[in-house]
Amino acid sequence: MIDRRTILVNGGALALSAPAFGQSSPATLHRRLLTLDTHLDAPSNFGRIGWSIIDRHGGAVDSTQLDYPRMVQGGLDGGFFAIYTPQGPETQEGFLAMRDAGFQRAIEIQQMVAANPDRFEFATTPQDAARIAASGKRIVYQSIENSSILGLDVSLLRVFYRLGVRMAGPIHFRNNQFGDSATDAPRAKGLSPLGREFVALCNDLGIVVDQSHASDDVFDQMIELSRAPIICSHSGCRAVFNHPRNLDDARIRKLAAAGSTIQINSYNEYLVAVPPNPERQKAVAAARAAARPADGASARDVATGMRRQAAAMKKIDAKFPIPRASFEDFMAHVTHALDLVGPDHVGVGPDWDGGGGVTGMEDVSALPRVTERLLKLGYSEAQLGQFWSGNVLRVLGAAQKARKA
Repeated sequence: MIDRRTILVNGGALALSAPAFGQSSPATLHRRLLTLDTHLDAPSNFGRIGWSIIDRHGGAVDSTQLDYPRMVQGGLDGGFFAIYTPQGPETQEGFLAMRDAGFQRAIEIQQMVAANPDRFEFATTPQDAARIAASGKRIVYQSIENSSILGLDVSLLRVFYRLGVRMAGPIHFRNNQFGDSATDAPRAKGLSPLGREFVALCNDLGIVVDQSHASDDVFDQMIELSRAPIICSHSGCRAVFNHPRNLDDARIRKLAAAGSTIQINSYNEYLVAVPPNPERQKAVAAARAAARPADGASARDVATGMRRQAAAMKKIDAKFPIPRASFEDFMAHVTHALDLVGPDHVGVGPDWDGGGGVTGMEDVSALPRVTERLLKLGYSEAQLGQFWSGNVLRVLGAAQKARKA
C-alpha cells in the first residue's frame, strides 16, 4: 500500500512512491493515492450565511458540489482553492471593487481553514501535500482566477503571495489589462505589456502561471516568456470538442515539452455544443434574483432561498432542457490528452462550483470513477499517482526553483 508520507524527490520535483498494485480494488487504490484538483471554486460558498464546508450539501439543498464529507467520499485530498472575481469595468472604480472582492474571497478562505484546523491545512510548497494528507487533513493551496484584482499595480501580487497564493491566471471570460481572453475578440494580440510584467513577477515569486481562459496567443507568449512551466489548471482538448477555451494538440504538446500538465475540466459548454436559449437565461437570472438574500437575512432564510433556487433550477431544466455532457464526454478529453502526451502531463481540474460537473460525475464524490476507468485502460498505480498529484506538484516545484524574489 502507498504510504502518502513516503515521497521520492527527483530534481526538485515530487512524485509519490508506488508499490505494486496487487489485487487492490479501484476504490481502495483511489483512497491510497494522493489526489489534488487544480481548480476548486468552492470558496464562492464560504461567505454564504450559515453555509459550512463541514456539512454535507448538494442536491435539493443548494446544488453545491464540494464539501468536506464529499471530499472524503470522493477521496479528494485537496487542491487549489480559487480566489475568483468576475471581470468588472477597467476603470479606477472597477479595479478597486475587484481588488476588494478579491481580498474578501481570500479572507473567506483564511476563515474557513482557521475554523476547521482539524480538517484543513494551508499548503505552499510541494512537500506540504504528502505531510498534510498523512495527518488526515485536507490540503488547501490557493490560486487566483482572474488577476484583474491587481488593477494596474502588478506588485500587489506580492501581497497575495504572502497570503499563500501559489498559482495565478491573469485573464477570465473577457479581455482585461493583462491580455486577451479565449472567449473575447482579440485586443492586445496576446499579452499586454502589463501582462508580460505579470508573468515575470509570477516567475520571480515562484507562482505558477495559469493559462486557462486566456487566448492561444497568450499561451504562445507565456510559453516563450516564462522561466518555469506554465499550467492549464482547468482546460480541455480542442480535437475532442472545438471550443476556443480548449487547447489544440500542438499546444498540448508544447505544454508537455515544457514539463507541464493540462488539467481537464468538466464545464458543460466546453465539452458539448449548447445552442443559445434566451428564455432559459432569463429564467435562470430570475431564479437567482429570487434566491438572493436580503440585507440582514438569517442563516435560515439564506438556506431556504438556496433550496428554492435548487428547486427552481430543476423546473427550468425540465422546461428549457439543454444538451448535457456525460462522464464519457469528460473522459474523452482525459483519454485524448493521455494518448497525446502521456500520464506525466495530464490531470484534473473539473471546475467544481464554478460551472463544472457532468451527468455521471455531478460532484466531487464521483471522482473514483476516473481512477476506475484509467485502471481498466491499463494505467499503473505509479502513473495514476502522477495523474492525480505528482504532475502538479512537479510544476509547483519547478516554479519555486525558478523563484528570484
